[in-house]
Amino acid sequence: MPNIKIYVDETLPEASVTSLKSALLPIREMLCVELKVDTSACQFAILQVAGLDDQPHVNVELMILPKPDRTQETVRDVCRKLREMVTEASGQYVAVRATALDPQTYIALK
Repeated sequence: MPNIKIYVDETLPEASVTSLKSALLPIREMLCVELKVDTSACQFAILQVAGLDDQPHVNVELMILPKPDRTQETVRDVCRKLREMVTEASGQYVAVRATALDPQTYIALK
C-alpha cells in the first residue's frame, strides 16, 4: 500500500494543479509496479496548502508498509522516480519524503 499526499502551495497556477491531477494515474501505475502492489492498495490525495516562500511549493509524502524487498535503496529509487514525475507534471521543484508505517499498529478500513 502506498499512501500519497501531495501538498501543493496555494500560489501555484491552476494549470500546475490540473497537470498533477492528470499525472496521478501514471504515478499510481509506476508505484504499483515498483512496490509490487495492486491498485486497490493505493490512496492518493492532492491538498492545497499555505506554506512558506522559502520551502518547496510541492511536497510529496509517501507512506508504505515495510517488506523485505523494500530496501532503503529500492525506496530511494522509487522516491527519485516519484519526484521526477511530480516535477514534470507540476513544473516545480519537488520535495519527497518516505515513511515506513508500523504494520503492528497500522489499520485501514476501506
